[in-house]
Amino acid sequence: MKAHYEKIIPLESNSFKAFSYEMEEFDNPWHYHPEYELTYIVSSQGVRYTGNSFENFKENDFVLLGPNLPHCWKNTGPQIQKASAIVVHWDNSLLGHDWLQNREFKNINKLFQLSEKGIKFDSDFSLQLKSKLERLLISAPFEKLLHLLEILQELATTDKVKILCDRSFHEQLKLDDHERINVIYHYVRSNYTEKISLAQIANEVNMGTESFSRYFSKIMNKPFFAFLNEYRINAACKLLIESDLQVTEICYACGFESLPFFYRQFKKYKGNSPHQYRSAYQRISFLA
Repeated sequence: MKAHYEKIIPLESNSFKAFSYEMEEFDNPWHYHPEYELTYIVSSQGVRYTGNSFENFKENDFVLLGPNLPHCWKNTGPQIQKASAIVVHWDNSLLGHDWLQNREFKNINKLFQLSEKGIKFDSDFSLQLKSKLERLLISAPFEKLLHLLEILQELATTDKVKILCDRSFHEQLKLDDHERINVIYHYVRSNYTEKISLAQIANEVNMGTESFSRYFSKIMNKPFFAFLNEYRINAACKLLIESDLQVTEICYACGFESLPFFYRQFKKYKGNSPHQYRSAYQRISFLA
């Protein structure tokens, strides 16, 4: 599973590309491109990888990614609906040379600088922009550009944001790193329910265990097993929400070998117990 450089081809009618798509599941590999990207998830759920960040995603997940920041969305488990998204790509020449230096675009310029780390917008705020994104798709070329600028200005002036990863992440990546991390992500996704040893994962990228440990910690800013446990906790959250399985069953189904350890890890990453997490979600669903 090699790293993928994606070439973005703008539409002939515009200097940027805006489109929607629907498929059985999100299947793009971990990839990067020199263009900025806005992605709004219309339907589907799973795990979003952005640099050295990974989080669960679902409907109304909305992120802005800066140039060359590697990313992908991967579905987990059976999907009730098809995977659907609205995506917009553009580069720094959107309005010509040095347009971001004009005072009218001061806020957007700051937004673009921040996007190097990846930005996630709150779901309630994102939902308010859904109709504008849909209108962007069907507008005539000139109106399409105006709609994009309006959306960017709204994104630039809200505080309902979360930074996703370290600024230095994609600056220190080399081509071989993209390939290795893609292999690691794929292996964890396919095998997290089973016991994974350091020797096994190191062998997947043709490294010794000590070299792999140093390498992974340097690139991802966390040890491999911290990454693996966080992935398993995210998978457990999905089962807590979507199934009636007992907490003990979920613990072992997600690859944990000890119930007390599962509880400690859940508290560490989610701030409460599995039971509290499930109850809180059920209350929110009932109120909705």
